[in-house]
Amino acid sequence: MSEQNGLTYKGHPLMRKDNMVYYGSMADKYIVIMQILESKDFQDMSLATKVSVQLQLTDQSVRPKDRIIKKSEKDGFYTALDVGCVWLERALAAK
Repeated sequence: MSEQNGLTYKGHPLMRKDNMVYYGSMADKYIVIMQILESKDFQDMSLATKVSVQLQLTDQSVRPKDRIIKKSEKDGFYTALDVGCVWLERALAAK
């Protein structure tokens, strides 16, 4: 088992850059990319209210448009993360 620095969710790395959240490893065949489209302020933080979820191939030789396997929009970050988690687990288990 390799030692990882950073946040993981259900055994997969979870990284954020600005309004993009990447779930999974680029070393795997698939990754989930979530883009926060809308957010609202709540107390002293910003909550995502609309999130785009995409299951994508990590193969860099495939055109970016053709990498998208599934996509959806969800209300709330945790709903989007749950959907992305299920998609990623099923895609990785299919091989």
